Amino acid sequence: MSNPRDWDLARTALLTIDLQNDFLHPEGAYGRAGQSSDNIAALPDRIAPLVSALRDQGGRYFSAQFTLVPDRDGTPLIAPHLKELRPFLGKGDFAPGGFGHSLVDALQPADFVIEKVAYSAFYQTRLEYIMWAVGVDHLIVGGIVTNGGVASTLRDAHLRNIETVMLSDGCAAFRQEIHNATLLSLGTVTHQMTCRDAQDWLEGAA
Repeated sequence: MSNPRDWDLARTALLTIDLQNDFLHPEGAYGRAGQSSDNIAALPDRIAPLVSALRDQGGRYFSAQFTLVPDRDGTPLIAPHLKELRPFLGKGDFAPGGFGHSLVDALQPADFVIEKVAYSAFYQTRLEYIMWAVGVDHLIVGGIVTNGGVASTLRDAHLRNIETVMLSDGCAAFRQEIHNATLLSLGTVTHQMTCRDAQDWLEGAA
């Protein structure tokens, strides 16, 4: 893997995974169900300075957002495993155009929003097309959850020979031990650095 400090930052995007109101806002689907985490809630403010720093270098900000596609009666199309795991999800949750589906205020606006229906931001989405169209070669990745959408996206990037930096404290899981184990398991497929180190890198490239 190349040294990220040699990357052309104008050809780099910061990609966040699932930092949406339905996951993070108290009035979102997870908040209403009492499914919250202080580590997850802290992510937007931790990542926002990196968005600004990368844009100052000509880079981009992409937001990948989990989507439940509504059927004609408004009932969301939910995979069976997710329906069993999160029985509280219902009509309107993670629906495109709704409050819950939207990126959290602290990170608004993204340059591009990628709707996704599974863990990975690459699976059946337009992410690769957007990267090609705007000339992005590298990704800096954070978001939720570390062992779900973040890990799946990083592994899919690795399979596509897209080099990445994983923000080690710019992602989170509902359990710290799972987060830590995932960082260890991804050490061979991605670079890892803290948000502070990443900010120093981006700002120092000016």
